[in-house]
Amino acid sequence: MDASRSHGPDRLSALLGPPAAAPVPVDWPAVESWLRLRLPADYKALAAAYGPLDIGDCLWLHTPCVQAGHFDWGTWLRTTHRHCRISSRDAPPNEPPPFHPAPGGLLAFGMTRSSSHLFWDTAACADPDRWPVVLFHQDAVYRGINPWRSYGTPLLDFLDAALATGIPLPGGGTLGPLPPTARRTAFLPGAVPWAPPAPGAEPVPAAHRRAALREGSGLDALRLLIPPPRVPRLGPGDWPALFDRLGTRLPADYLALMSRYGAGCWMGWLRFLTPLRTGEDGFVRHVAQTLNGYRTLREHAPQGHRLPLWPAAGGFLPFANSIDGDQFGWLTEGDPDGWPLTVWPRHADQGPPLPGTLTEVLLAWLRGTLSAEGLPGLDRDDDPLEYATFEPWTDASYW
Repeated sequence: MDASRSHGPDRLSALLGPPAAAPVPVDWPAVESWLRLRLPADYKALAAAYGPLDIGDCLWLHTPCVQAGHFDWGTWLRTTHRHCRISSRDAPPNEPPPFHPAPGGLLAFGMTRSSSHLFWDTAACADPDRWPVVLFHQDAVYRGINPWRSYGTPLLDFLDAALATGIPLPGGGTLGPLPPTARRTAFLPGAVPWAPPAPGAEPVPAAHRRAALREGSGLDALRLLIPPPRVPRLGPGDWPALFDRLGTRLPADYLALMSRYGAGCWMGWLRFLTPLRTGEDGFVRHVAQTLNGYRTLREHAPQGHRLPLWPAAGGFLPFANSIDGDQFGWLTEGDPDGWPLTVWPRHADQGPPLPGTLTEVLLAWLRGTLSAEGLPGLDRDDDPLEYATFEPWTDASYW
């Protein structure tokens, strides 16, 4: 291939036709500085001309952009690398390749509607314009077949083949031939430029946070591991009024945790309600809606929904949920300070109560030492410090 012409505008137009939407500007020096890699000129030219792109209604080419609640390019890179690393272990050769930011690691740039993921092999050569495309095929994992295949060609040659003849997939089948269409990715109509995370002063030194992964207990250890927000978001109401509406006080451990952190999302997954929100969408309404949903499911599948429900003795009283629809709550047995915690899992069988208080459970989960139905665990190659996060709600209309 003549790399000098691979990113020319004529070849882009010949492959994909004219852009259908304005591109999303990219600060390439900032992106490449954050990655500590120079990216292929083909890719930068595609991004500059088209922005985030749906090719042939089957292949998404992701470019550095962000759309609140839908996509963040930096987060997508991390989660894609992690998913493929973990999933690779379920099929031969059962040992995943290295991923960026490891030296020479694979770097994701796109995916398909059939859950294949596209990477560059950054170890193949020093010139990024010649990085070959590598594909991870999720269906091959399910069939116990090596899911990885390198095509030995850079990006535009790969796209050319996908459009003209189709690309063979690991384990059989093809990607394409694709129709020569190029549209803005449908779920990113309002995408804006992506910026690398701004460096800032550490409120707690990393060494102290790492120590909190190994030792300490309760809120003291949790506050070292994840510094709480300056002002926790609780809502305009007050606890006595909430207790009166619920018909019970809530555990002191929960009140202490909320007074430090307020409402927000732990590890990008577990979402705590704004407890003192007033109006129609407050805490009490969430409890009622959740329990009504449980009752409906129990009518159709009683074997999988055996929890008693608040206000029955020992009944389930929800206070948080996950991005996957799992519900977290207490089993209201006896004094509130002794209520066991449990998860109503959406994609698993009902498990036993969780061991310990809410703060103890959170701390064990963040450390990667808690295993329970419905809770995603850390992978053996994950750095717990990277995933130990809390994002407070900032939008007043949300939760």
